[in-house]
Parts: sequence; C-alpha cells; structure tokens
Amino acid sequence: MTMMMMSATTSMKPCCQILFGSGTPAVRRRRVAAAAVGYIRRFDASYSRRFPRIGRRIPCHCRASAAAGADGGVSIARRHSTSVEIVGAGESKGFERIYVQGLAGAVKPLVVDPIPVEVPGPPSPEEVVEEERGVPIAAEKELSEMEKEAWRLLREAVVNYCGNPVGTVAANDPSENASPLNYDQVFIRDFIPSALAFLLKGEFEIVRNFLLHTLQLQSWEKTVDCYSPGQGLMPASFKVRSVLLDGGNEAFEEVLDPDFGEAAIGRVAPVDSGLWWIILLRAYGKITGDYALQERVDVQTGIKLILNLCLSDGFDMFPSLLVTDGSCMIDRRMGIHGHPLEIQALFYSALRCSREMITVNDGSKNLVRVINNRLSALSFHIREYYWVDMKKINEIYRYKTEEYSQDAINKFNIYPDQIPSWLVEWIPDRGGYLIGNLQPAHMDFRFFSLGNLWAIVSSLTTPKQAEGILNLIEEKWDSIVANMPLKICYPALEYDEWRIITGSDPKNTPWSYHNGGSWPTLLWQFTLACIKMGRPDLARKAVEVAEKRLSKDKWPEYYDTQTGRFIGKQARLYQTWTVAGFLTSKMLLENPEMASILTCDEDLELLEGCACLLNKSARVKCSRYAAKS
Repeated sequence: MTMMMMSATTSMKPCCQILFGSGTPAVRRRRVAAAAVGYIRRFDASYSRRFPRIGRRIPCHCRASAAAGADGGVSIARRHSTSVEIVGAGESKGFERIYVQGLAGAVKPLVVDPIPVEVPGPPSPEEVVEEERGVPIAAEKELSEMEKEAWRLLREAVVNYCGNPVGTVAANDPSENASPLNYDQVFIRDFIPSALAFLLKGEFEIVRNFLLHTLQLQSWEKTVDCYSPGQGLMPASFKVRSVLLDGGNEAFEEVLDPDFGEAAIGRVAPVDSGLWWIILLRAYGKITGDYALQERVDVQTGIKLILNLCLSDGFDMFPSLLVTDGSCMIDRRMGIHGHPLEIQALFYSALRCSREMITVNDGSKNLVRVINNRLSALSFHIREYYWVDMKKINEIYRYKTEEYSQDAINKFNIYPDQIPSWLVEWIPDRGGYLIGNLQPAHMDFRFFSLGNLWAIVSSLTTPKQAEGILNLIEEKWDSIVANMPLKICYPALEYDEWRIITGSDPKNTPWSYHNGGSWPTLLWQFTLACIKMGRPDLARKAVEVAEKRLSKDKWPEYYDTQTGRFIGKQARLYQTWTVAGFLTSKMLLENPEMASILTCDEDLELLEGCACLLNKSARVKCSRYAAKS
C-alpha cells in the first residue's frame, strides 16, 4: 500500500459555523451535519500538506523567510508500505500484526488519501418530518454564571497548532509560584472530558484535530536507556513548540513534541492513552455521524496497532492486562502494579469500541475473533474474582489455602487474614464493588472510583453488580463523596503501609492526591454511570456538592483530608479537566440521551461464546453461567 502526500491550497475553517437556528430540531441537526461534512472535506484536502512528518517531531511551517523558497519550507514525501503478518498460536488466536516498513529512523508514514464524503443536499419535507438517526446535538439553554465562567476557562485552555485547535492544556494556573512542569502540555487522558464538553456543545473541529494529530504521534522511536517500547504506543502528552528553521532569517516552524513517559515521573509509559483514544474515537463518530473518519486506512491501522500491543501473547495466565505502577491516572507509585481495575475497565471498553469500528474483511476476521475471545474471558474473570460484597467476604474468610487441582475454590491462594479490619466495618449489607487489584496470594480491597464507574459504563459488570456499586456509593456517601466528589480511592494508605507501598512519597501522603484525595474530574464519569443505571438523582446530588465550592476555590485539581474539606496542598488551580468534568456532567444531566455515545449495553453473547467452549478437554472447567447470573 502506498501512502502519498496530498497538496492543496484550501485553508481550514471552523467545521460548524451555524450550529443552531430556526426550524425544527431535525433541520438544525441536518445543518450541523452538512457543516461538519464540509469541514471534513477541507481538512482532508489540506492535512498532509500542512503536517508532514519530518525528524522526531511533526513540523508545521507557520512562517518562512524568502530564502526558504516560495513553498514556505520544504517537506519531503516518501513512500512507505505496510505488511500484515498473522501471528499467534493456532488460528483461533491469530490476528494481523502490522509493521510499517521503511521507518528506520524518524520519518513517519504520511496520511493516506481521505475517503470521499458526499455532502448532503437540502432536505425534502419528508426528510424534515422523518425522525433522523444518530445522536442529536444538545439544545442551547441559558447558562448560569458558573457555567459561563467554566466555558471561558475551557476556551482559554485551548492549544492551537498552526492556527487550528488541537487540545487543551492540563492546567492554566496564573499563580506566580506555580511552576509549569508538564501542566502546560496536552494530555490524552486529561483531554477526554474537554473533548466530550466540546462534542456535546456541537464543536467538533478540535476533537477531530486531536484524534488525527495524536494518531500521527503514535509509535515514535522514543527511548529510555536505549530501549524503545512496542509499536502502537500512544504518548501520554504532547506540547506545541516553536523552533527556528535552518538558515535563520527569523523563519520558524511549529512542532508537536510528544512525551511517551521518557520525561514523566518514574519514566513509565502510559497504558491508558491508547485505550482512551479508541473510546473517544467511537464517541466522536456516534455524535457527529462522521464514520468516514473511523474508516480511514490510517485510523484503522492506528486502532489495530493499539490492539496488537495489548493483545500480544506473553507469560501472563490471566485475561486481564498486566501493567506496572504509574501507567494510568494514578501515575505515581501506589501499589497498583499487576492487574489494576482501572486498566481492565478501560481495556474492556476499548475492546468493545474497537469491535464496533474495525472494518471487517478477510484480513481482520482473526483480530475480531481474538477480541471476542478476550472480551468473554475478561468479563468472566472480573465479574467472578474482582467482585466483593458481604456474601463474598464471608466466603473468603473461610477459604482453604494451598489447594492444588483444577477444582480449587481458592484459585489464587488468597489467605483469609488479608481481609483488612477497616473492610469488616465499612462494607454495607446492601451493595458491593470491584476490588482494586488481584494477583497471586494478594487482593487489594481498596475501592477505586474510576475503575468501578467505568466498569458500569462499559458493562464490564453485570447489571446487578452495577446497581450494587451505586448502592455502596450511596450508603457510604460520607466516605466517597462528603464535601467534594469523588475519592480517587478509599481508604488511604497510612503509617508503615504508606511508607512501604509508596516509598514515603511526600505528595501521596494519607488523604492527599492519589492516596485518598478527592478529584472533581471524576464527577462526569459518576454522572455517566448514574444515567446508565437510571439514577440521575444521585449524580445531581454530587453535582450540587461540587457547585458549592469549585468556582470559589478556583477549580483545583484535587482536594485533601478524609472528607475533602481542604484544597490539595500541591493542587494546581484552574485545572482543565476539573472545569471540563463539571461542564460535561451538567450537559449530560440536561440531555441524558447523550450518554449513549460512551456507554455499552450488556452483551450476553460474550458469555455464551466463552472461548472455553472451544476446548473439549475435561480439564477445562468454565463457570461462565455463574458470572452470567
């Protein structure tokens, strides 16, 4: 397959110039779609010309001297090809592995030719009356003063690249004593609530630009100690920098400089970035109707590279994804290495989203089969072994250990004495949750909010378990919400446990930051889970708690103390995903039908089609019916 650079003189303009106007909702939605498609054409026609890949960063020639030539800076188009290799043990596990040939060095493959999109003509009277498919754009309403302030802050945080929006900075703290560190970069995980706020507002351009630019940064040859991570890795963040062109004369270019973890605290590569990227790609398609973006060859390749990285066979015996500490939102040492719940929930959600978006053909059938098998095994594994309620804790309390057989009840050799004293008094009779981690002879009984909430959103839990999680949050409101939603985890590590597990981390002191701090950005995920389960009243209660303080406290990153009363001791003010999480929650509650762009419904076929059924050996025993019940 040959990838060629396109040239065009068309400049990019805003994708939606008129989002709302007179007429019926159907007419207004059609205007939005037509405007979006027009932008798509203009963007595709100019993308490759504007953003060639040269060197270790993506340059864009924003200004050049006369000596640089009439084209304002030379970019070289090179031909590359991709090859597909079937890997894996046996046909049932094989899927296509993609290699980009000719990438020795730093040159990246160019963006492929766009898929033509037909611009819709004026609607007929029948089309106006007929109910349209897709997710409608939220109607305009009168904003409160707090919402107006939040939108102003969100727009001020927008980062432009060659005159076009590509993301939002992590924080825009104007304090004189606030060191920028990496808060002036665009983080993939941080941008998700910002992207959703823009999508729900009907502003699609920034999200499309973000998806395509981060795709261009995928799989770069960044290294730590002369070692490169696997192809398909998405960066944790990127920054727009201006650098002088060779030759001087005040000629410069803007470049995107990504961070794959080689500059992060602990030098850990982000596992969640690629998973969030896939989830956002699906949400973008569902709300805009721009499914042509998902069908582009470069986007399909990007999805498969991420899946290839996550689905590769290794030494692990579990269907859950094995990762190191600091590879997700909790990006410091907090004892979540192994199989943390947050990664498993995002992994499951990304697999569900990918299965919807992958173009099925002879080359992708094996990949789809691998996805289905992994989804089936992962859903059973999490539902069966991560779930705890009063009944399950009583079972663990009476576990026998050192069992060796296929029929062992205590499969992971969990010692009953691991049940912590706080859990005995804390867990209510009504409700339950998914534990934070599971490894041989170890269960991390802490409650992690993001993992539990996203397990509800993606239907990783059964409907009964999802209801139990919300019941637990309601029962333990003072522990998980209190004065600011929501605790990132509960309880905090203290005393010797804090010293041993965190290494005496001065930022993750008890009830601060990742160690039991309260993070307002989790509000939008809580709202999403509540809407999915028909409990918007619970989400409104949490939003009302947040509204009392966020604006007054200048939108901090996190809150400290066991009840979330103090602003975090090292918290950034005007944290963008705090602002965006609040706005997204408000818009979701006003238009609950919009939650469908992110949620997944229960798929019973995953349990019926368990991979264990393919093996006739008597040694293989599967309890899928227990998980289904």
